[in-house]
Amino acid sequence: MHPEALLGAAVANNALWCDAVCRSHGYPGEFSTRLWFSARHEVEFYPNAITLRPDVAAPEATSAWDRSRGYAVKDSFARLDLSADGLTVLFEAEWITCAPGPRAPGEPGLSWDRVADARGLGRWETAWAQGASPRRPLFRPELLADPQCAILACRRDGDLAGGLIAYTAAGVTGISNLFGPEVPAGQLWASALRAVAALRPHLPIVGYEHGTGLAAARQAGCQPLGPLRVWTRDPGP
Repeated sequence: MHPEALLGAAVANNALWCDAVCRSHGYPGEFSTRLWFSARHEVEFYPNAITLRPDVAAPEATSAWDRSRGYAVKDSFARLDLSADGLTVLFEAEWITCAPGPRAPGEPGLSWDRVADARGLGRWETAWAQGASPRRPLFRPELLADPQCAILACRRDGDLAGGLIAYTAAGVTGISNLFGPEVPAGQLWASALRAVAALRPHLPIVGYEHGTGLAAARQAGCQPLGPLRVWTRDPGP
Protein backbone atom coordinates (compact mmCIF):
# COMPACT_ATOMS: atom_id res chain seq x y z
CA MET A 1 0.00 0.00 0.00
CA HIS A 2 1.00 3.61 -0.58
CA PRO A 3 1.78 5.43 2.72
CA GLU A 4 -1.37 7.56 2.45
CA ALA A 5 -3.50 4.46 1.95
CA LEU A 6 -1.72 2.74 4.84
CA LEU A 7 -2.48 5.69 7.10
CA GLY A 8 -6.16 5.54 6.17
CA ALA A 9 -6.17 1.77 6.78
CA ALA A 10 -4.47 2.21 10.17
CA VAL A 11 -7.08 4.77 11.24
CA ALA A 12 -9.97 2.60 10.03
CA ASN A 13 -8.52 -0.49 11.69
CA ASN A 14 -8.16 1.31 15.00
CA ALA A 15 -11.72 2.64 14.86
CA LEU A 16 -13.05 -0.85 14.16
CA TRP A 17 -11.03 -2.22 17.09
CA CYS A 18 -12.34 0.48 19.44
CA ASP A 19 -15.85 -0.32 18.23
CA ALA A 20 -15.32 -4.03 18.96
CA VAL A 21 -14.20 -3.27 22.52
CA CYS A 22 -17.08 -0.86 23.18
CA ARG A 23 -19.58 -3.24 21.57
CA SER A 24 -18.40 -6.04 23.89
CA HIS A 25 -19.39 -3.76 26.80
CA GLY A 26 -22.81 -3.04 25.31
CA TYR A 27 -21.95 0.30 23.68
CA PRO A 28 -21.76 -0.26 19.91
CA GLY A 29 -20.56 2.77 18.02
CA GLU A 30 -21.82 4.47 14.87
CA PHE A 31 -19.75 4.99 11.72
CA SER A 32 -20.04 7.69 9.08
CA THR A 33 -17.56 8.31 6.31
CA ARG A 34 -15.94 10.95 8.53
CA LEU A 35 -16.24 9.83 12.15
CA TRP A 36 -16.79 6.97 14.55
CA PHE A 37 -18.88 7.78 17.64
CA SER A 38 -19.78 5.97 20.85
CA ALA A 39 -20.60 9.05 22.87
CA ARG A 40 -22.10 7.47 25.99
CA HIS A 41 -19.80 4.57 26.71
CA GLU A 42 -17.89 4.31 29.98
CA VAL A 43 -15.07 2.02 28.83
CA GLU A 44 -11.76 3.18 30.29
CA PHE A 45 -8.92 4.09 27.94
CA TYR A 46 -11.16 4.23 24.84
CA PRO A 47 -12.29 7.40 23.03
CA ASN A 48 -15.83 8.51 22.38
CA ALA A 49 -15.06 9.80 18.89
CA ILE A 50 -12.42 9.03 16.28
CA THR A 51 -11.82 11.14 13.19
CA LEU A 52 -11.63 9.09 9.99
CA ARG A 53 -10.70 11.91 7.63
CA PRO A 54 -8.18 14.75 7.98
CA ASP A 55 -10.73 17.45 7.11
CA VAL A 56 -13.08 16.78 10.04
CA ALA A 57 -13.83 20.05 11.87
CA ALA A 58 -13.85 20.49 15.63
CA PRO A 59 -17.66 20.97 15.89
CA GLU A 60 -18.19 17.63 14.13
CA ALA A 61 -15.95 15.80 16.58
CA THR A 62 -17.84 17.11 19.60
CA SER A 63 -21.38 17.18 18.15
CA ALA A 64 -22.56 14.09 20.08
CA TRP A 65 -21.05 15.14 23.41
CA ASP A 66 -23.30 15.45 26.44
CA ARG A 67 -21.37 18.12 28.39
CA SER A 68 -22.32 16.55 31.72
CA ARG A 69 -20.23 13.50 30.83
CA GLY A 70 -16.55 12.93 30.22
CA TYR A 71 -15.46 12.83 26.60
CA ALA A 72 -12.39 11.85 24.59
CA VAL A 73 -11.56 12.34 20.93
CA LYS A 74 -8.89 10.51 18.97
CA ASP A 75 -7.76 13.18 16.52
CA SER A 76 -6.35 10.69 14.03
CA PHE A 77 -4.53 13.27 11.90
CA ALA A 78 -3.51 15.76 14.61
CA ARG A 79 -5.49 18.51 12.86
CA LEU A 80 -7.99 19.63 15.52
CA ASP A 81 -7.88 22.26 18.24
CA LEU A 82 -10.47 21.28 20.83
CA SER A 83 -9.23 23.59 23.57
CA ALA A 84 -12.18 25.96 23.09
CA ASP A 85 -14.44 23.11 24.25
CA GLY A 86 -12.31 22.63 27.37
CA LEU A 87 -10.58 19.47 26.16
CA THR A 88 -6.86 19.05 26.73
CA VAL A 89 -4.29 16.88 24.97
CA LEU A 90 -3.85 13.61 26.85
CA PHE A 91 -0.98 12.44 24.64
CA GLU A 92 0.48 12.70 21.16
CA ALA A 93 1.66 9.68 19.21
CA GLU A 94 2.73 8.46 15.79
CA TRP A 95 0.98 5.99 13.51
CA ILE A 96 3.42 3.27 12.44
CA THR A 97 3.56 0.44 9.92
CA CYS A 98 5.72 -2.56 9.25
CA ALA A 99 5.65 -4.45 5.97
CA PRO A 100 4.92 -8.18 6.04
CA GLY A 101 7.86 -10.51 5.73
CA PRO A 102 10.57 -12.23 7.77
CA ARG A 103 11.57 -10.51 10.98
CA ALA A 104 14.87 -10.36 12.77
CA PRO A 105 15.09 -12.75 15.73
CA GLY A 106 13.53 -11.50 18.95
CA GLU A 107 14.39 -12.27 22.53
CA PRO A 108 15.70 -15.87 22.83
CA GLY A 109 13.30 -18.12 24.71
CA LEU A 110 10.15 -16.14 23.91
CA SER A 111 7.12 -17.90 22.43
CA TRP A 112 3.62 -16.68 21.62
CA ASP A 113 0.22 -18.39 21.78
CA ARG A 114 -3.41 -17.30 21.58
CA VAL A 115 -5.43 -16.75 24.73
CA ALA A 116 -8.24 -19.27 24.39
CA ASP A 117 -10.60 -18.88 27.35
CA ALA A 118 -11.95 -16.45 29.92
CA ARG A 119 -9.64 -17.65 32.67
CA GLY A 120 -6.57 -17.14 30.50
CA LEU A 121 -7.88 -13.73 29.46
CA GLY A 122 -8.22 -12.73 33.11
CA ARG A 123 -4.60 -13.67 33.79
CA TRP A 124 -3.51 -11.84 30.66
CA GLU A 125 -5.33 -8.63 31.66
CA THR A 126 -3.94 -8.76 35.20
CA ALA A 127 -0.42 -8.97 33.76
CA TRP A 128 -1.14 -6.20 31.23
CA ALA A 129 -2.52 -3.87 33.93
CA GLN A 130 0.57 -4.38 36.14
CA GLY A 131 -1.38 -3.84 39.33
CA ALA A 132 -3.46 -0.91 38.01
CA SER A 133 -6.56 -2.79 36.91
CA PRO A 134 -9.56 -0.87 35.55
CA ARG A 135 -12.72 -0.60 37.65
CA ARG A 136 -14.04 -3.66 35.83
CA PRO A 137 -12.54 -6.12 33.32
CA LEU A 138 -11.67 -4.24 30.14
CA PHE A 139 -11.18 -7.05 27.65
CA ARG A 140 -14.28 -9.22 27.74
CA PRO A 141 -14.49 -12.89 26.69
CA GLU A 142 -16.68 -11.91 23.72
CA LEU A 143 -13.50 -10.68 22.03
CA LEU A 144 -12.12 -14.23 22.02
CA ALA A 145 -14.96 -15.28 19.71
CA ASP A 146 -14.25 -12.45 17.23
CA PRO A 147 -12.37 -13.99 14.26
CA GLN A 148 -10.72 -10.64 13.56
CA CYS A 149 -9.23 -10.47 17.07
CA ALA A 150 -6.27 -12.44 18.40
CA ILE A 151 -5.12 -11.87 21.98
CA LEU A 152 -1.61 -13.27 22.22
CA ALA A 153 0.33 -14.25 25.33
CA CYS A 154 4.12 -14.04 25.30
CA ARG A 155 5.82 -16.75 27.33
CA ARG A 156 9.37 -17.12 28.56
CA ASP A 157 10.32 -20.49 29.98
CA GLY A 158 6.61 -21.30 30.13
CA ASP A 159 5.69 -18.27 32.24
CA LEU A 160 3.53 -15.35 31.09
CA ALA A 161 5.97 -12.55 30.26
CA GLY A 162 3.90 -10.22 28.09
CA GLY A 163 1.27 -10.01 25.41
CA LEU A 164 -0.40 -8.05 22.64
CA ILE A 165 -3.67 -7.74 20.75
CA ALA A 166 -3.79 -8.16 16.97
CA TYR A 167 -6.94 -6.98 15.18
CA THR A 168 -7.34 -7.60 11.46
CA ALA A 169 -9.60 -5.24 9.50
CA ALA A 170 -9.39 -2.73 6.64
CA GLY A 171 -6.73 -4.84 4.91
CA VAL A 172 -4.18 -4.56 7.73
CA THR A 173 -3.48 -6.03 11.16
CA GLY A 174 -3.44 -3.52 14.01
CA ILE A 175 -1.17 -4.25 16.95
CA SER A 176 -2.02 -2.76 20.34
CA ASN A 177 -1.65 -3.26 24.09
CA LEU A 178 1.84 -4.68 23.70
CA PHE A 179 3.46 -5.30 27.08
CA GLY A 180 6.38 -7.21 28.53
CA PRO A 181 7.91 -5.27 31.41
CA GLU A 182 10.79 -7.68 31.98
CA VAL A 183 11.76 -8.01 28.31
CA PRO A 184 13.99 -5.37 26.65
CA ALA A 185 11.70 -3.20 24.54
CA GLY A 186 13.53 -3.62 21.25
CA GLN A 187 13.63 -7.39 21.59
CA LEU A 188 9.99 -7.51 22.64
CA TRP A 189 8.95 -5.57 19.55
CA ALA A 190 11.03 -7.75 17.23
CA SER A 191 9.50 -10.89 18.71
CA ALA A 192 5.98 -9.43 18.64
CA LEU A 193 6.25 -8.48 14.97
CA ARG A 194 7.41 -12.00 14.14
CA ALA A 195 4.42 -13.43 16.00
CA VAL A 196 1.90 -11.17 14.25
CA ALA A 197 3.47 -11.74 10.83
CA ALA A 198 3.17 -15.51 11.39
CA LEU A 199 -0.44 -15.15 12.51
CA ARG A 200 -1.53 -12.85 9.68
CA PRO A 201 0.94 -13.40 6.82
CA HIS A 202 1.01 -11.06 3.82
CA LEU A 203 -0.78 -8.21 5.64
CA PRO A 204 0.87 -4.93 6.67
CA ILE A 205 1.09 -4.41 10.42
CA VAL A 206 -0.02 -1.03 11.79
CA GLY A 207 -0.51 0.67 15.12
CA TYR A 208 0.52 3.77 17.01
CA GLU A 209 3.10 4.46 19.69
CA HIS A 210 4.81 7.30 21.52
CA GLY A 211 7.87 7.77 23.71
CA THR A 212 10.01 4.72 24.36
CA GLY A 213 7.46 2.45 22.67
CA LEU A 214 7.81 4.41 19.43
CA ALA A 215 11.61 4.26 19.63
CA ALA A 216 11.50 0.49 20.16
CA ALA A 217 9.03 -0.02 17.31
CA ARG A 218 11.24 1.94 14.93
CA GLN A 219 14.28 -0.01 16.10
CA ALA A 220 12.41 -3.19 15.16
CA GLY A 221 11.73 -1.91 11.64
CA CYS A 222 8.46 0.05 11.86
CA GLN A 223 8.10 3.21 9.80
CA PRO A 224 6.13 6.38 10.74
CA LEU A 225 2.92 7.26 8.91
CA GLY A 226 1.78 10.45 10.62
CA PRO A 227 0.86 12.02 13.95
CA LEU A 228 -2.25 11.72 16.08
CA ARG A 229 -3.51 13.29 19.30
CA VAL A 230 -5.96 12.21 21.95
CA TRP A 231 -8.02 14.97 23.54
CA THR A 232 -9.99 14.48 26.75
CA ARG A 233 -12.14 16.19 29.32
CA ASP A 234 -13.51 14.89 32.60
CA PRO A 235 -17.22 15.18 33.43
CA GLY A 236 -18.24 18.78 34.01
CA PRO A 237 -20.93 20.50 36.09
